[in-house]
Amino acid sequence: MSDSQEATSPVAGIGGPAACVSKVELRVSCKSLLDRDTLNKSDPCVMLMVQNQGQWTELDRTEVIKSNLNPVFAKVLMLDYYFEEVQKLRFEVYDIHGTHSIGTRDDDFLGGVECTLGQIVAQKKMVKPLLLKYGKYAGKSTITDLFSKSDPFLEIYRINDDGTEQLVHRTEVIKNNLNPVWEPFKVSLISLCSCDDERKLKCLVWDYDSRGKHDFIGEFYTNFKEMQKISLGNKVSSVRHSVIHWRLISVIVAIDFTASNGDPRNSCSLHYINPYQPNEYLKALIAVGEICQDYDSDKRFSALGFGARIPPNYEVSHDFAINFNPEDDECEEIQGVVEAYQNCLPKIQLYGPTNVAPIINRIAKLAAGKEPIKDASLYHILLILTDGVVTDMADTREAIVRASYQPMSIIIVGVGNADFTDMQILDGDDGVLRSPKGEPVLRDIVQFVPFRDFKTASPAALAKCVLAEVPKQVVEYFSHKAIPPINPVLNSNPNSIANTPE
Repeated sequence: MSDSQEATSPVAGIGGPAACVSKVELRVSCKSLLDRDTLNKSDPCVMLMVQNQGQWTELDRTEVIKSNLNPVFAKVLMLDYYFEEVQKLRFEVYDIHGTHSIGTRDDDFLGGVECTLGQIVAQKKMVKPLLLKYGKYAGKSTITDLFSKSDPFLEIYRINDDGTEQLVHRTEVIKNNLNPVWEPFKVSLISLCSCDDERKLKCLVWDYDSRGKHDFIGEFYTNFKEMQKISLGNKVSSVRHSVIHWRLISVIVAIDFTASNGDPRNSCSLHYINPYQPNEYLKALIAVGEICQDYDSDKRFSALGFGARIPPNYEVSHDFAINFNPEDDECEEIQGVVEAYQNCLPKIQLYGPTNVAPIINRIAKLAAGKEPIKDASLYHILLILTDGVVTDMADTREAIVRASYQPMSIIIVGVGNADFTDMQILDGDDGVLRSPKGEPVLRDIVQFVPFRDFKTASPAALAKCVLAEVPKQVVEYFSHKAIPPINPVLNSNPNSIANTPE
């Protein structure tokens, strides 16, 4: 997916709630479709498919638009969204021939593309859907047909901040009628006007043509505020809205390099690099990191280590960059972290103790920033991978209490077969975590899981377990601080999804 691609382009604008299980709206349009018809232009339809257990199955499809190589589909494709899962999607575009099932031999495949739902959400916004009820909307049409009355339909477009237009709804066609009354319909308030009741809306009336060459009848502009005042029998439900979206998540990885892991040159070591199978540290890193990187705009991860003697003086450090560049500790994507980890092991001496408070304090300071936080634009996730109970438990509890006031969450994965009973204290699921002085955390920000519980499970199971609470923690932080979200304008800079023609 790229903003600059200009091939066949199903484009998705989205809206959905900010709960752990959310509904997402996908709006699709295409540009420059292949023309497979001899006499007329293609009659496109987009099929949305999801992958389950390696198999693609159809979830939904748009309507068919006659004779159009640049269709803007009115139907909204709805699906459940899980932040903690990789949800693979495939969009397939067909030129439809007849009313039979789409995707058969008679239909022409125009192109397709695969992506994840996380990638779409990260580029756009995730919002809580609010339904706006409409009663019957009436209007008058002029005559454009020579031998009969017009066959009118109405389109409503939202005007974005950059002046672009996004189709919100297209009504049905009413045949041979100059005083049409279209059927009631529902549209989310975020889709209609981005929760801005004075955002301009453009309404177009067309005379339907079966060949796709619709005749323009007229247009007018309005906004939601004006629509609430119009006494045309419209019924508008009471509206409340709560908006949250993923703008950017910063992921920081912290790896335990204490001697209890064993000599990395020994196959029994938790840090042993097996050329045929990743060790537990790498498995946990890849499982969680591949989910999170969809939400990180630059796909760069800070990668830190603790508990080792590091060059050049081989002094013990509990907070060092594993690429040995303290000025820039970031790595390109998860693969870059993996490579930095593998390159780091031969250069350090595993030592101890297992102190994690220094890194937690560092990331909490980073999350606090130099300026007061004004909007919900950045959230930090610290992933700590360790083989045992932390040595500095008191300092760690104090650090977590301080960090609970900042926009960050902490995920701790216990690697190996150590007794992690004491680590459950940090999780807070069995009670409120307190500092040594008795001060409680502002909110629960720690999730701890032993990796051994997922040894026989898929990587997705581990990621789902440790990330499931993150959306709730994000909402709790910004709600507690009364920090408003950035005004979500859908499709102001739409993604392009490239065509892959046969």
